[in-house]
Amino acid sequence: MAQMFYAQDCNLEYLMGKKIAIVGYGSQGHAHALNLRDSGCDVIVALYEGSKSWKKAEDAGLTVMTTAEAAKVADMIMILINDEKQAAMYHKDIEPYLRPGMILAFAHGFNIHFGCIKPPKDIDVVMIAPKGPGHTVRSQYLEGKGVPDLIAVYQDASGKAQDYALAYAAGIGGAHAGILKTTFREETETDLFGEQCVLCGGVTALMKAGFDTLVEAGYQPENAYFECIHEMKLIVDLIFAHGFAGMRYSISNTAEYGDYEIGQRLITEETKKEMKKVLTEIQDGTFARNWLLENQSGCVHFLAKRRIEAGSQLEEVGKDLRSKMSWGTKVEEL
Repeated sequence: MAQMFYAQDCNLEYLMGKKIAIVGYGSQGHAHALNLRDSGCDVIVALYEGSKSWKKAEDAGLTVMTTAEAAKVADMIMILINDEKQAAMYHKDIEPYLRPGMILAFAHGFNIHFGCIKPPKDIDVVMIAPKGPGHTVRSQYLEGKGVPDLIAVYQDASGKAQDYALAYAAGIGGAHAGILKTTFREETETDLFGEQCVLCGGVTALMKAGFDTLVEAGYQPENAYFECIHEMKLIVDLIFAHGFAGMRYSISNTAEYGDYEIGQRLITEETKKEMKKVLTEIQDGTFARNWLLENQSGCVHFLAKRRIEAGSQLEEVGKDLRSKMSWGTKVEEL
């Protein structure tokens, strides 16, 4: 049975009197830092010397230090930089300054679960993972709402690690939406699986295949973009708000019939077999090894794939259409 927590289960007082260092000021970092500050916590932002985010954080009224300097004075450290950069930064700028009784926190279990970071036994190690991008974590907080959070405890040296994690989740707004207790292993493996098979890899591959199929059949690329990509958000928003049943209530009977009859022809038992293979590669460390080795080689393959995908017809058509829409979202704003 899932264990859920809400506002009445959290006590921000556990963080009062503690200095919280947020390492990184990207999508998640800015949201955590600002939300915690606005919840009354003592927050500092930890960055490397020369970071482009240094001035942004200072302009937001936050105290900024180098990561090493922040680690020397912090009681709690939340690491919010990219997975592939965490271990080297930890060993250089955090590990030498850890003191008994400190709290080390993560928003993703990758480096703890796969053994890239091995904290000393006399500190608490927790995870607070919002299930949404940082800009949503911030905007929902400002609206008095929140994004659901996962929490996990890897080490409980103080006997209060879960209380600290719950307080932190409440401080960034998660208690308004719900906080699910999990483990570092479960969060890491399910998060990677969801990204690869459904949310990123699966969805983008499905949309691209649909776009390419229509264009290759002679249909206008713009029409293919609207049908297979632009409308995806409309459907997902309905599912987000009302579930599959609510989405199906809102679409036409024709669309609903097509949903039942055709979806299973695309996502077949063979697809599920491949999903299980992907999950196994996550569980046995194959994916983690490959990703870390990719970074050691300078991300040659990764950057080539990014360049190729960014230059596709789908991207060019979408960029042109979006630029002409009344709200005109610009790439540099993302």
